Amino acid sequence: MNDKKTEDQATKEVTVDFASWRKRFAQVEEPYVSPTGAAIAAIVQKNDDNFGVCVNGEERGKAFEKVWHLRFSPDGRAVALVMDDDEWTVAIDGEPWEETFEYVWNPLFSTDGKHIAVAAQNDSRYFMVLDGASWESEYYQISDMILSNDGDKTAAVVQIKQLGQGEIVEFQEGVFSVAVNGETWERAFMGVWRPVFSLDGARVAATVRLNRLDYTIAVDGKCWENTFKCVWEPVFRPGSNTVSAPVMKNGKWYLFADDKDLWGKEFFQLWCPTYSANGARLAAIVAPEYGKWTVAVDGESWRIRFDEMVTDLVLSPDGGAHVAAVGKDSGKYFVVLDGAKQGGSFDMVWRPVFSPTGEHMVVKVEKDGKYGILFDGQMVEFGCDAVFNPVFNAGGEFLVLKYIKEGQYMRREVKLSELAGRVGE
Repeated sequence: MNDKKTEDQATKEVTVDFASWRKRFAQVEEPYVSPTGAAIAAIVQKNDDNFGVCVNGEERGKAFEKVWHLRFSPDGRAVALVMDDDEWTVAIDGEPWEETFEYVWNPLFSTDGKHIAVAAQNDSRYFMVLDGASWESEYYQISDMILSNDGDKTAAVVQIKQLGQGEIVEFQEGVFSVAVNGETWERAFMGVWRPVFSLDGARVAATVRLNRLDYTIAVDGKCWENTFKCVWEPVFRPGSNTVSAPVMKNGKWYLFADDKDLWGKEFFQLWCPTYSANGARLAAIVAPEYGKWTVAVDGESWRIRFDEMVTDLVLSPDGGAHVAAVGKDSGKYFVVLDGAKQGGSFDMVWRPVFSPTGEHMVVKVEKDGKYGILFDGQMVEFGCDAVFNPVFNAGGEFLVLKYIKEGQYMRREVKLSELAGRVGE
């Protein structure tokens, strides 16, 4: 994620006395930081038992009976789910939508942060809400909600038929589908999971269950011809309508693209296929041997192996010239870049972040109860009480560090040229 100029970025350096909040309020919950780092926020409980949102030490908007799931949107607004008089809605910078619901959950943001969607419930029926406007259709159940990158479309897995006890035949005929902006696919399935939008929002793909034994991929409701014993989440290739997904047949896993074997190789497990931004490279988390995890890039597996897991697969923005992931072995986490460990072992490692050119990489890490920031395999800040995901500025000249140390929240910009010099020491 790269730092973008937004309204919440006032200065290059920000200092907030976060520790003092606990003296002002009866309760202060977990803090969150805006993408640029210019603002820190937390849900706070006032003396009258009402709750609100505090941003950089100032109470933002009105108070509510309950406030939940505070997050910053990509454009720097503090967004939370709020309740008054047993009705829930979304509050943006403390100001609620006019529309209220029996319950709302799972807020989603468009890439630019201008659009916000949530799942909602009224009278035991379920639907999605986009910028305060509800779907016209309602369903018996909803899950796996998604929002297109541009924020124009919402979609979710929906239950379109109500079943009584023992109605096995009706279940086998299909009771689940995908709804896009409240319009349901023509076909129903025994099960549907993890729908995804294409990058332009024009198409939707999902994993579907056809019957007791067979699974496949459906794109806009139309299924691949081949069926499989299991299928994981699909992914669209950037710049095309190609859909790839891990599939299981004959007890082994393969990567298929548009219903054809893409790599021509089998694995004991394969998931999380991830394309580079230009669609030129494709990587996935794989187990070439039973219980041994690594990453395969364009079908070629790294030599390094981990006994417990590999996660947080990331390709650099320069066409995927570099590939990073997080590995776990013997209870310890490791940063892995292009198949080699970086920086030693840690108690926890978060998702790596590449600079815009792909030349540098930064990672949030935890060790012995303290948090730090690893830059190109070297620690540049440690001993923090909390660290928030570091970002690079859009031009790639600065690394933006966001952390709490000795009760003080700090936002600092550090020149990459200075950091590179420290790494080389």
